[in-house]
Amino acid sequence: MKQPLTLLALVATLLLQTACEPNKPAGATEDASALATEAESSSGGSLESMLTGEHRSEKNAARDIWRHPVETLEFFGVKEDSTVMEIWPGGGWYTEVIAPYLRDNGTYIAAGWDPESEIEFIRNGVAGYQEKLDANPDVYDKVQMAVLMPPAKMEPVSAGSVDVIVTFRNIHNWMPRKQQGNMLQTMYNALKPGGVLGVVEHRGNADVPQDPQAKTGYVNEQYAIDMIEAAGFVLVDKSEVNANSADTKDHPEGVWTLPPTLRLKEQDQDKYLGIGESDRFTLRFVKPAS
Repeated sequence: MKQPLTLLALVATLLLQTACEPNKPAGATEDASALATEAESSSGGSLESMLTGEHRSEKNAARDIWRHPVETLEFFGVKEDSTVMEIWPGGGWYTEVIAPYLRDNGTYIAAGWDPESEIEFIRNGVAGYQEKLDANPDVYDKVQMAVLMPPAKMEPVSAGSVDVIVTFRNIHNWMPRKQQGNMLQTMYNALKPGGVLGVVEHRGNADVPQDPQAKTGYVNEQYAIDMIEAAGFVLVDKSEVNANSADTKDHPEGVWTLPPTLRLKEQDQDKYLGIGESDRFTLRFVKPAS
């Protein structure tokens, strides 16, 4: 719930008073501007301001040029008072942007792996993500954790409780396990009627038939659209914000040949760094209102 009078509102009042009082000392406006910047940084602020927060790692910030987080989240319709669930946030790259943006007025739900999994890799992944949150409570103290682990744990939130669901480069993880249908059904159930599903995925070559197991990490765009619409969603818009025409999609280690993974390590590294991260489709779906 939004506060009736925030620090930002007080700062705005101060700036207005300063502009209307010519006898103020010369430094008054500058001081007010500095206060406004500080207030915005500590009280949510714009999506753009999230990118420059001290909580972000340099390694993650360096990838903004490929992932376009502000444009992507705006395309999905994420607002400061939205309830947003991110599916499988991994190491928390998008958590660094969404969680502080929603902290004051919205809700960020990280629907991730099962911390009680029998698989050590999964347990370690969850523990690493939790350590990231715990290391910066001023930013992440209001993050809500949920478990979404097919096929057993498929109800991360109450039905119809989420405004926006986002998932980044995950469809190819579900396809080898034949869990894409279950995951999409869970997302459909979680969204409010009229809610948005935002999807980003490595875009495959449309001239190459889709491998049902997505072994290269690439998923053909129309294949994904058909899959998601079969779950009941309606495609409402596409964006090319995360496109990369330099990606030939025929790399020896699939999408993981490219940065940030660089699976071939030193072999042809300059070539793959020159290509950059993968070509990606960005799609916005809605759950029908009725």
